[in-house]
Amino acid sequence: MVAREAGVSPSTVSLVVAGKAEGRISAANRAKVEAAVERLGYVVDTAGSSLSKGYSPIVVLVATDIANPFYSELITAARSALGDRYELLLSVSDVGSQAGPPSLRRLLSLRPAGFLIDAPTPALVASIPDGTNVVLLDAPDIASSWPTVNLDVTSGAAALARHLAALGHRRVAYLDSVIDVATFHERREAFAYTAAEAGVTVEPVARSLTSVDHARRTFADAWPGWQASGVTAVVGCTDTHAYGVLEHAAALGLAVPGDLAVAGFDDLPQSRQTNPPLTSVRLPARDLGAAAARTLRTLIEGGEEAAPAALLDSELLVRESTASG
Repeated sequence: MVAREAGVSPSTVSLVVAGKAEGRISAANRAKVEAAVERLGYVVDTAGSSLSKGYSPIVVLVATDIANPFYSELITAARSALGDRYELLLSVSDVGSQAGPPSLRRLLSLRPAGFLIDAPTPALVASIPDGTNVVLLDAPDIASSWPTVNLDVTSGAAALARHLAALGHRRVAYLDSVIDVATFHERREAFAYTAAEAGVTVEPVARSLTSVDHARRTFADAWPGWQASGVTAVVGCTDTHAYGVLEHAAALGLAVPGDLAVAGFDDLPQSRQTNPPLTSVRLPARDLGAAAARTLRTLIEGGEEAAPAALLDSELLVRESTASG
């Protein structure tokens, strides 16, 4: 019906609706097919296509801690890098928890073309069937045959510890996530190790959800003890955690950075507009999403061999929340 309506061959229609027209079908014929599809309300039978090819045009992003605004940047870049041949679906776990093997089994029933799995647990990775197209993101503790794109959080965390030490801070507190995935563990341990080398004591961590309000309340509970022990700086494991610290510090009348220095990780766009602007370790969310999606397309479509691992640089961006001027 679409072919008759557009005045082209059925094979031309197939190429256009399958997203394979580039370089094979003229722009004029492609426009005719797309117009006919729109007029007729034609919907591609992806179920039948999945059976014939073995997979659907779906890519699933399995994400942890989706409350973190970091993910909006990552998702946007991954969606763009996948191109219009694929649909990107997001699978998220409950607040404070991580996806496990049962979730993966349910998702496999969709016959997706592939998976982008962020901050996976070893158990989840061990449950991935052989032959599945998978790219792991931000999984520094996972040793596997699956291609992985990681962030160099260790260098950024170490740079932040040296920065605070150089400013004269000798007791620092750390506000961590309730989700102890590898990326949070790595940044916390790298910060604590470098701080200790520089003669800085790190107080036992407090843990919060990735929520400004929850981080504010967690900091409010921890601050009397931290203040009594001589803490002069607080580091959040994400910028969102640091925002909660800034909010309650303002409510207490604490001058930042005069009474308390504050820093975070991610370098979210809002961190340039906080009062004062937030010192943060830049973790390139867009680069992470784009690199992982490009690697996955290589796995799905063949061609050159996908790189087994990539490491993206981090960068300490010093702003007024730790150093005036």
